[in-house]
Amino acid sequence: MARQPKTQTQGEAFRYLANARDILKHSKIEDDIYLDKKPVREAFGTAYLAVLEAINEALIEKGLTQKELPKSVDGYRAALKKFISVHNGKLIREFEFLYETLHIGGYYRGLIYGVDLVKDSFKHTESFINKLVVH
Repeated sequence: MARQPKTQTQGEAFRYLANARDILKHSKIEDDIYLDKKPVREAFGTAYLAVLEAINEALIEKGLTQKELPKSVDGYRAALKKFISVHNGKLIREFEFLYETLHIGGYYRGLIYGVDLVKDSFKHTESFINKLVVH
């Protein structure tokens, strides 16, 4: 686990989150509900990728190589426990919340399409990224 030089992953998490928000800019809203679920689902998928990019960046800062980065949600859980959240289970709980909200509820099942719920989910995503990414 040799220390890696700065890579192109830096800032990617924020870029993905900005892309997720941008996807929703042109979506029609009526009575605080997005009328078309497809772009909402796409935005949730992109926001979830932002979470994974933030974890990747933190793991690279801890000395992991690109090849050593997790390849599954279980791998991300294990990496968070081992390298980032050793004595603090709060980050793992936040990751689980974001996984269930962004990936399962928002993207996979398309259950979240209320404007306030989407905005709140993205605020949680940004908060999580800020805890992991070195500025």
